[in-house]
Amino acid sequence: MKRYLAICALSLLSAAAQAKDIVDTAVAAGNFKTLATALQAAGLVDTLKGTGPFTVFAPTDTAFAKIPKADLDALLKDKAKLTAVLTYHVVPGKVMAKDVKAGKVKTVQGSELTIGTMGGVTVDNAKVTATDIAADNGVIHVIDTVVLPK
Repeated sequence: MKRYLAICALSLLSAAAQAKDIVDTAVAAGNFKTLATALQAAGLVDTLKGTGPFTVFAPTDTAFAKIPKADLDALLKDKAKLTAVLTYHVVPGKVMAKDVKAGKVKTVQGSELTIGTMGGVTVDNAKVTATDIAADNGVIHVIDTVVLPK
């Protein structure tokens, strides 16, 4: 019996030691189903499972729901445009909330996001609603609106 318990304990420790990447962390959260679908459609899952580090401003399902269904469906079918939109939500490096500064920050897409810090943190026209969701290859900050490259 002791041996069985020891094996079970080791199995649990092993599972706990395996950190999740950004994609797995977002999927496990449960409120990023549309984002996960979009990442799959754009072929970006493997990229965000890569070594990183990445900072992702992740729109929730509610944020995607603000986009009219026909527009969202069209976006999900346009791989080039979808890739541009999704990579606009990603910044190279791991930027924790305490390190956020107001100003422009270059995205993986190539354009710049505008970060605001007055009355809460904003990313372009989106409000950051949760911060510092750690993943083994970066960090996720939750936003309430899908932001679009200029």
